[in-house]
Amino acid sequence: MSDWYFPAGSTASAGWSTLVDSEIPGWVYTGVRTAELSDGREISLDALPFEHIVLPLAGSFQVDVEGKTFELKGRPNVWSGTTDLVYVGPKTAFTVRGDGRFAVCSAKTDTPREAFYQAAEVTPIENRGTGNMSREVRNFGTPGVLEAGSIIACEVLTPAGNWSSYPPHKHDEELEGIETQLEEIYYFELRTNSEGAPEPERSAPLGYQRVSASDSREIDVLAEVHDRDTVLVPFGWHGPSMAAPGYDMYYLNVMSGPGRERAWRITDHPDQTWLRSIWPTQDVDPRLPFN
Repeated sequence: MSDWYFPAGSTASAGWSTLVDSEIPGWVYTGVRTAELSDGREISLDALPFEHIVLPLAGSFQVDVEGKTFELKGRPNVWSGTTDLVYVGPKTAFTVRGDGRFAVCSAKTDTPREAFYQAAEVTPIENRGTGNMSREVRNFGTPGVLEAGSIIACEVLTPAGNWSSYPPHKHDEELEGIETQLEEIYYFELRTNSEGAPEPERSAPLGYQRVSASDSREIDVLAEVHDRDTVLVPFGWHGPSMAAPGYDMYYLNVMSGPGRERAWRITDHPDQTWLRSIWPTQDVDPRLPFN
């Protein structure tokens, strides 16, 4: 098993179903947590030198921050559209209450900011790629959309049989105006997209994630990913993210790094960058957008 692939539940701790943070060796700048709440249960996060985004995955929530309560309408599930969110600045504790499943995206920063609410309607939705490279990208936490210190975050939804994070690319070194150094988290949710699928096949969707070395640092991941698994990208080429036929793929990306500029600049793998040239010759997958 790869050091950078974490099956669902394998990082569970202290009430969190998923807990990725800087306690993982070699991981520094980003984090992601997920939790499920019901029956009045709540969960809190202490003041840390990280900024956070509280993002509903399924359900509605209240976020208590420094005497204020933010109401999150949320959504039925990740397939049903964008969601509202709450941003919480660094060194600020908060508590989440509600009914459903949510994520907390985190990034190391020393830039102080007060907590704020961001409506679902603010999130730009783009169709990236065409043909069987088509995917839907929801840019809720990217520069120019969310005011933040260092965090960059988005959601990507890939129809069954398509490839996303493709062409493979990297962002593991600072090259002014060309590339920014960013760690990246992939948190997956998958679903069977055929109502005719029998049990237990409906409850066992799968996909694949590739990460490979871009320089002398060793990394070699080809993970079969299932619902609520996580893959970390400390460096290297990453992609494709492959949605197997019969199964739609969702992933939450969280990025941050040591650079002074909050920017998402990438370098394509030289062997596959030519694929972008055929995008204009094909139509976007008609299954997009999902909602």
